[in-house]
Amino acid sequence: MSKKNDIKLLRINYLRGPNIWTYRACLETWLDLGELEDFPSNSLPGLNQRLCAWLPALVEHHCGVGERGGFLQRLEEGTWMGHVLEHVVIELLNLAGMPTGFGQTRSTSQRGVYRMVFRARDEQVARAALKEGHALLMAAINDESFDVSAAVARLRDTIDDCYLGPSTAAIVAAATDRRIPHIRLNDGNLVQLGHGARQRRIWTAETDRTSAIAEGIARDKDLTKTLLKAVGVPVPEGVVVKSPEEAWEAAKDLGLPVVVKPSDGNHGRGVTLDLVIEADVHAAFALADREGSEVLVERCIPGNEHRLLVVGGRVVAAARGESAWVVGDGKHNVKQLIDQQINTDPRRGLTEDFPLNRVVPEEDPVVLLELQRQNLRVESVPAHGQRVLIQRNGNVAIDCTAEVHPEVAHAVGLAARTVGLDIAGIDLVAEDIGRPLQDQGGAIVEVNAGPGLLMHLKPAEGVPQPVGQAIVDHLFAEDESGRIPIVGVAGSRGTATVARLVAWLLHLHGKQVGLACADGLFLGARQVEKRVKRPFDAAHRLLMNRRVDAVVAENDAMAILNDGLAYDRCWVGVVTDLTRTEALTLHDVHEDSQLFKVLRTQVDVVLPEGAAVLNAEDPQVAAMAELCDGAVIFYSLNAQAPALQAHLHAGGRAVVLRGGEAMLLAPDGEAVGAHVAALQARFDGTGKPVDAATVLAAVGAAWALGISPELIVAGLDTFVPALPQ
Repeated sequence: MSKKNDIKLLRINYLRGPNIWTYRACLETWLDLGELEDFPSNSLPGLNQRLCAWLPALVEHHCGVGERGGFLQRLEEGTWMGHVLEHVVIELLNLAGMPTGFGQTRSTSQRGVYRMVFRARDEQVARAALKEGHALLMAAINDESFDVSAAVARLRDTIDDCYLGPSTAAIVAAATDRRIPHIRLNDGNLVQLGHGARQRRIWTAETDRTSAIAEGIARDKDLTKTLLKAVGVPVPEGVVVKSPEEAWEAAKDLGLPVVVKPSDGNHGRGVTLDLVIEADVHAAFALADREGSEVLVERCIPGNEHRLLVVGGRVVAAARGESAWVVGDGKHNVKQLIDQQINTDPRRGLTEDFPLNRVVPEEDPVVLLELQRQNLRVESVPAHGQRVLIQRNGNVAIDCTAEVHPEVAHAVGLAARTVGLDIAGIDLVAEDIGRPLQDQGGAIVEVNAGPGLLMHLKPAEGVPQPVGQAIVDHLFAEDESGRIPIVGVAGSRGTATVARLVAWLLHLHGKQVGLACADGLFLGARQVEKRVKRPFDAAHRLLMNRRVDAVVAENDAMAILNDGLAYDRCWVGVVTDLTRTEALTLHDVHEDSQLFKVLRTQVDVVLPEGAAVLNAEDPQVAAMAELCDGAVIFYSLNAQAPALQAHLHAGGRAVVLRGGEAMLLAPDGEAVGAHVAALQARFDGTGKPVDAATVLAAVGAAWALGISPELIVAGLDTFVPALPQ
């Protein structure tokens, strides 16, 4: 068979919010199969076998068949290469550690051109997965070699470089479980949970409640000890020293063995334990001096190292450490033994995804000093059966949460509160964490800000702890969601005016309102920008603003197709019409039924406690009512519109025009909602007339937000149609 030309990637677009495909972010790719349009999978010799050999877990893809092996069945029956590429990309993401269960491939109006989409939490990761998947599929089609392991490794590196770290990801996942929205604020681990004035921020395991003063105290280990000792928390005796000679004198005064460490280091760097010889103390001083501004000598506490995580003054997880040893065989040197006996542990690695770090002795001065104390070097070959201590600490990854004694938990919580940290990693040494510290001579040796969570999320032994959930519960009370009222207005007829009217009514209702529409970007009555280039970006900026406690955003069909919605859910979703424009053909939208699928996105995201406000005079818009998770309010110039009447008879609410006034119709009666004719007259005076249906839509949205009819009437009577100059 002749070599087939590459599938062309015509257009790649990352949809950042809810869209026509899914509620989540996804990568949409337009593919031109070229000659492969005439070659389904069952017509390409060996293709299916190569794919199954390279990606054996494809058997787990249910596809449209709905059961294990479903996708393989489609391969054998014959499916097109766009669909195959979708599943290849999804499987590569699964192998790289970012599983995704969503993908779709649909034909377009052009022969051989398809839209393929898959869900992805990060744009750069998604693009990398597409690139690797495309290369793999073309190699499989043309019976060429392909290194799957290398492709997965490259993709995993991209995830490590671009996506959230595991600690931050755990917190975000816990927030998502509670339906709390999030926004990533930088390329690292700074994340906003919630919207506007109800947001909280995290940076790994630090929050906007984490005090800078407390962090400064935690960095100063001597000051920390002084404060803890003052409130009765057991700490090791110790002193600050200025020279190796002072360190040895202090060691003798305190009583051997001792610990030498930097006063402001972290992650165990520069810490040397169990020192009893003057030469070792001198060497440990030099090591600690390189890592911090001052050097501490402390009495060595007998027992195991433990790390306890405190959130909001409460212990939520605990892990125990163990020493790392190798046993000589008389043949291999220390470095080789470390690689054979320690680094082969699958729990060890070089990235944050592993609960234990690989031991690289030449990069760790503490390990080198530990070997020196045993008269060994990295190149030394220990005798057969000789035990060599590699690390005394730093291997804290054995869960012991259930073993923590209440007195220990109290002391640890008191330590975090004394320093002032809302989230703290408390290091203590004790022989048995199940006994009070005072009974065994145990002590708290460090209080750390911004602690790592991985040892609790992925312990080397024991039960993972829900620390992400604990942090989210600390930031948000049980009845808080971090959400603010959001109104989305979709369509093309008068939508900017609808948005402005609703924003004005929310302002009178006591809200600090952010408005993004075709007339500009507004904070309250102040016009920040006169033109909104991308509706997604404008709305996103408002959702990030800590002063804003309500947002109104206009979204036309092109904005949804280009970026998706800027919010995951909204209180009120308004759809005015299904008017097609020429620009929509760029997205292969030629029919009203296609535009329906685009604009329904605004209704799909309405919260159960919210409402959709729909134009009852447009049958297709009215049909969106059945898609709404919340209530529905119809509006119409014609009070006898069939959809509106049926809705009223079923106990629904509606807004109609009667005698120049907007009337609010509900099962318990009716009320005036606006003097429409008078408002239209004021708009006419600006040379920009407004349709009555536009006013009805705005009245319906305000009513859905719980604004009283009296305030709606008064608010629209005082609305100034002219824009700021």
